[in-house]
Amino acid sequence: MAQAPWAAVLIARLGSGWRRPSPLTPQPSRPENLAKVSIIVPTLNEAQRLQPCLAGLMRQGYEVREILIVDSHSQDGTVEIVQAAQHGDPRLRVEFDPPLPPGWVGRPWALHTGFCRAHPDSEWILGIDADTQPQPGLVASLLETAQREQLDLISLSPCFILKRGGEWWLQPALLLTLIYRFGAAPPVARQPERLLANGQCLLVRRSCLEAIGGYQVAASSFCDDVTLVRAIAATGARVAFRDGSRVLKVRMYEGMAETWREWGRSLDLKDATPVAQVWGDAYFLWAVQGLPLPLFVLGLVALAVTTPTLPLEMATLLNGLLVLIRWGMTLAIAPVYDWQTGQGRWLFWLSPLADPLAALRITLSSWQRPKQWRGRTYSSQT
Repeated sequence: MAQAPWAAVLIARLGSGWRRPSPLTPQPSRPENLAKVSIIVPTLNEAQRLQPCLAGLMRQGYEVREILIVDSHSQDGTVEIVQAAQHGDPRLRVEFDPPLPPGWVGRPWALHTGFCRAHPDSEWILGIDADTQPQPGLVASLLETAQREQLDLISLSPCFILKRGGEWWLQPALLLTLIYRFGAAPPVARQPERLLANGQCLLVRRSCLEAIGGYQVAASSFCDDVTLVRAIAATGARVAFRDGSRVLKVRMYEGMAETWREWGRSLDLKDATPVAQVWGDAYFLWAVQGLPLPLFVLGLVALAVTTPTLPLEMATLLNGLLVLIRWGMTLAIAPVYDWQTGQGRWLFWLSPLADPLAALRITLSSWQRPKQWRGRTYSSQT
C-alpha cells in the first residue's frame, strides 16, 4: 500500500521516454552565427582537468566570439595553463572575479562576473564547467537546436567518463535518482518546478539573463543551474534539457568517495525546491529505487519458508516489477557512458545493488546545506 501509488507515478514518468528528442549531433558552423556566443568557464584550482576543456573549446567554430576563463585566484597553475593556451587562440581571456560577497556561492559568482564582463554584442551566453570535454561541433549544435526550436535556454546531459570500479558501481545509481524523480525530459519544459538542468553546459539568451539580473537569483544556491533555469522558465521562456552525449563528455570526480561526497551534496536540489517536495522525493526514492531489491529478495525468502498470503504475494510481485524496471533503466542509460576507458566497467551492471546507498545519500543531503564546496568553506547563512 505504501509503494503502489509511487510505483504508478514512476511508470507514468518513465512512460513518456519514448517521445524524448534524439541526442544532439555535431553540426557545422554557419556564417550567420558569426560571433554570437560568449563562453564562460568558472575555475578554481582546475589545473588537473582544465586542459581537455580548453582544447575542446578551442576546436569550436566561429560562432564563438570569446572564451572567458573566470578564475577565483587559483593557486595550482590554472591561470598559467590558460595563458599558455592563449597563444593558440586569441578568443581565450582570463578574468579574475572580485572577492566573494556575502550570500554568494563561488560558482554562480564567477558566472555572474563573466556575464557582466562578456562582450555586449554576444546574443548568447554559454556556461561550461572546467571538468567537461567539449567535442567538435558542440556550440554549433546548441545554436542550431535553439534556433530551430525557438528555445531561450538549452542545457545538455553529457557522456560520463568513469575510470574506477567504485565509480562504475555507484555513479549510475546516483544518476538514476534524477531520472526517477523527474522522468524523461520533455521537448520543452512545461512545469518549471519539476524542471531539470545541467550547468556543466548551459546556453541561454543574453536577454533572458538581463531580464532577471544575471545569476543573482541563484547567488546562494549549491544547485545554481537548476535554480537559475527554473527562474528563467517561470518568466515564460522556452527551456529544454537534451541528451548531449555525442557532443559533450565529462570527467566529474576522482573515485567513488569523491563521487559520494561532492555530487551527493547537490543531488537533492533543495536550494531550488520547496521543503515538502524535497522530502516527498526522498520518500519516493526509497519506495521505488532504494527498497525494491531488498524487499523482493525478502519476499522470495518469505514465500519459500512460510505459507503464502495474498498481501505477501502482491508485495513481492510489485517489488519484482520495480526491480525489472530498474534493470531496464540500467540498459537505457548505458549509452551515456564512455565504454572505451576505465577499469571495472562490469560493475556498472551491478549498480542496482547500490540503490539503497543512493537513496540514503539523497536523504542525508536533504538534512543540511553543504559547508564546503570545491575548495571553499561557507557559513550556514550562505
